[in-house]
Amino acid sequence: MSKNGDKPEFELTGKHVLAIVVSAFAVIIGVNLFMAFSAVGTFPGLETKNSYVASQQFDRLRVAQEALGWSVEAEVEGEQLIVDITDAEGMPVEVLRLTGIFGRATHVKDDQTPDFSQSASGAYVAQVGVLGGGYWNFRMEATAKDGTPFQQLHQIYIAGR
Repeated sequence: MSKNGDKPEFELTGKHVLAIVVSAFAVIIGVNLFMAFSAVGTFPGLETKNSYVASQQFDRLRVAQEALGWSVEAEVEGEQLIVDITDAEGMPVEVLRLTGIFGRATHVKDDQTPDFSQSASGAYVAQVGVLGGGYWNFRMEATAKDGTPFQQLHQIYIAGR
């Protein structure tokens, strides 16, 4: 009993301190494990199979791509992905081939490979269907008429639906 006759006073013992410390570390480790498994589970994969080989060609490909003088804008309107490629004078560019992967940055389950056709305005259009809101990536690969490869990553924001 305490001095005034009420309930006994709480006494913090070594067992209590040990329980508090073990509980705190258990929560921290549990959260870290959850975050690690979540990160690994949503990782979409490799960007390139062999980064050393890719680095050997990087500067040469970058200079060739910049020499084209192209500007690219990508957007989604309704259920269509529209890619507008213009040259240094602002004129539409006709490419030999336009492909790419359109999907989320965090996983590959929504990835699609759009089938493009050139519209009367010169822009390239492909059906992508109804998309959820958030950020989407279009990893574009085009080939110029002279065979020069052109690659760009475009991040597109779609308002929540």
